[in-house]
Amino acid sequence: MLGFASTCIASWEGVLSYLGFVLVNGGTGLLFWGSIVCALGQTLVYASIAEMASMSPTAGGQYHWVSELAPRRYQKTLSYFAGWLTGLGWQVYLASVAFLVGTIIQGLIALNVSDYVWKNWHGTLLAIAVAMFSIIFNTVLASRLPLVEGLILILHVTGFFAIIITLWVMGPQGQPREVLLTFTNNGGWSSTGLSSMVGLLAPIAVLIGYDCSAHMAEEIKDAARTLPNAIMASVGLNATLAFIMSVTLIFTLGDVESVLSGVTGYPFIQIFFNATQSYVATNVLTAIVIIMLTGCCVSELAAASRQVWSFARDQGLPGWSWLSQVSPGWNIPLPAVIVSLAISALLACINIGSSVALNAITSLGALATLFSYYLTISCIVHRRLAGPPLPHRVWSLGRFGLAINIGSLLFLTPLIFFITWPLVTPVTASTMNWSSVMLVGVFVVASIYYFVKGRKEYEGPVVWMSRTYE
Repeated sequence: MLGFASTCIASWEGVLSYLGFVLVNGGTGLLFWGSIVCALGQTLVYASIAEMASMSPTAGGQYHWVSELAPRRYQKTLSYFAGWLTGLGWQVYLASVAFLVGTIIQGLIALNVSDYVWKNWHGTLLAIAVAMFSIIFNTVLASRLPLVEGLILILHVTGFFAIIITLWVMGPQGQPREVLLTFTNNGGWSSTGLSSMVGLLAPIAVLIGYDCSAHMAEEIKDAARTLPNAIMASVGLNATLAFIMSVTLIFTLGDVESVLSGVTGYPFIQIFFNATQSYVATNVLTAIVIIMLTGCCVSELAAASRQVWSFARDQGLPGWSWLSQVSPGWNIPLPAVIVSLAISALLACINIGSSVALNAITSLGALATLFSYYLTISCIVHRRLAGPPLPHRVWSLGRFGLAINIGSLLFLTPLIFFITWPLVTPVTASTMNWSSVMLVGVFVVASIYYFVKGRKEYEGPVVWMSRTYE
């Protein structure tokens, strides 16, 4: 589970991939201080999630916990929308990682082939190919998935050291005062502070999604104890790796203009090349990132499909009778896997018409997931203040639970607001961050389905449960 969560989120790999966002808004100072703030805030969030995972270790995750903890009058409705939020978040994050791998490969082609002409649809096709490749380890090789996760975890750590050692030894060295206290506003915003809030998407994006372990709960032993331990261990390990990678990048960045104007589309590839002055070394270091993100895609497909399967099992999705099927012999939710692939392919097509597709896709995934956290934690706060005693759990926050839960909500509130903002001004149709519009569109679809059919079929998992309370 530690390997699964670590590879599913790809923390330090994400820092490299999203570096361009923070160089436009916030700069090196934001990457350093923002990483610290986001790590501390997300630790509170995941401590809250871990306690709920110990109460109810099920593949449903957030929508199941809302069903149990929300006020009785609103349990059904809030749980239903929590299920849609969680499902949307995981489907979009799966698409964003496949998109990252595809376009990083495209960036390597641009670096090595001088006359290559960049076409957005090339990246889209590569992203779809990566998603299809991930299907292999979630179908015919599903029984080998734990072994793959263990191997990827080893590479997750060894690849990390290979990259940071190379950059510290061969890259330029920045001055601490300049690196740590320089905040930039290249997005054209009215103030550097506002620009920095927009740029927080980069450090927070690599720390979202550690609820992934919860969606595998029904496939592990002693889940009530294993899940919270895996969640908190993965947060601690990966927040540390992400911070060290952030420090390495800001101190070995070199000339920012050179990094941002590279032909690859990804500043980290140009950083590798500027430091090593070698195509071979750059290809090898970038290949490590590609392999790790591909492993992330495999893990995210597993988590995303299990969440869809679980929600369909509780009759919360259209076509639930088909989506809730488990393929005999393989013991996997094959229909949910196929739907996850289809959604990833459709979302990758956004890249064909938008130059900032990654920003929109990443923002939508982060927005939906953070909303699901906010809703879930709000329910446990209400339960602590006004409801009956909390269900029994092996892993408990004890007397600090309420303070940690409220601290989580205070941290999430500004993040949810700013994560929907576009990267630059003036805003045009091609540079607009369409994540909020897409989220509203999904809510409209979910609402229509709920009032037409869902409210007659979806009851929420709490109606099927009996409980012991502390």
